[in-house]
Amino acid sequence: MTSHRPAGALILGSDYKALGIVRSLGRHGIPVWVLRDEHLIASCSRYSARGIDWPAAEEPERVAFLLGLAGRHDLDGWALFPTDDETAAFLARNQQELARHFLITTPPWEILRWAYDKRLTYRAAGEIGVAHPRTHYPQSRAELAALDIAYPAILKPAIRAQQNRFTMSKAWRVDDRESLIARYDEAAALLEPSLIMVQELIPGAGQAQLSYAALCRDGRPIASVVARRTRQWPMDFGRASTFVETIDDPQVETSAMRVLASLRFTGIVEVEFKRDPRDGELKLLDINPRAWGWHSLGRAAGVDFPYLLWLMLSGEEPP
Repeated sequence: MTSHRPAGALILGSDYKALGIVRSLGRHGIPVWVLRDEHLIASCSRYSARGIDWPAAEEPERVAFLLGLAGRHDLDGWALFPTDDETAAFLARNQQELARHFLITTPPWEILRWAYDKRLTYRAAGEIGVAHPRTHYPQSRAELAALDIAYPAILKPAIRAQQNRFTMSKAWRVDDRESLIARYDEAAALLEPSLIMVQELIPGAGQAQLSYAALCRDGRPIASVVARRTRQWPMDFGRASTFVETIDDPQVETSAMRVLASLRFTGIVEVEFKRDPRDGELKLLDINPRAWGWHSLGRAAGVDFPYLLWLMLSGEEPP
């Protein structure tokens, strides 16, 4: 990620997270275009100067689409903002080619993949002594059947490259061996079995769900906030937070900073934890290497993450 004042911003996606980015940049007079997917809301903002359909295609076709867009509309020097794990991974994997015309707001693939693939996320956490839920990686139904685990547990996809009812859910709960095998068979029909993780279920409600959000350069935080995600939807394994408040929690901050420093992460990121009531430990759940669901709260807390990232791209020190 090189420092150079971007000419505008191109948002890859048009959901509520994208809307927050559009508003953050647009309020500062920055030209913003939105690439529409199955969502429309961000492209309807008064701060969106233009909405363009984002083709459902393979990565080479999408790279060609963006390069063609840059050539036809003189978008050289515009910044590309992802809005989910897949668009973040797409930018990271194709950074070299896209950087001929655009400024990329994600770290390169050799860094981002440790946040994208949860198997790597937990490996990285283990290497630096950051706790995470006990997780198993069965490679087949036979290996699954041989597991000796406590219940309840969850099935969780390691990556979400495909969209289906398993990957669109954060997790599937299983309460006994019979439901474990039945749910595994259901998941294996939708996703490569090696990508299915079996993980202990950390008990507790929203009071135990904590996040560290930051703008980082080479793993060092430039601006950050700690939050408690008290309510979410769906209630069990939420895809969106519905009540979030900023708090002080030095333990969350310290644990997250260790993780991000080990990755030398550059960009905006949310690190999710849950405090385990059984031992009081923070357990690392996820790393979101792009704008997260509640990022717009940052502005009210004095940390306007997309705009601060824009300033960093410009070579300016965020206030």
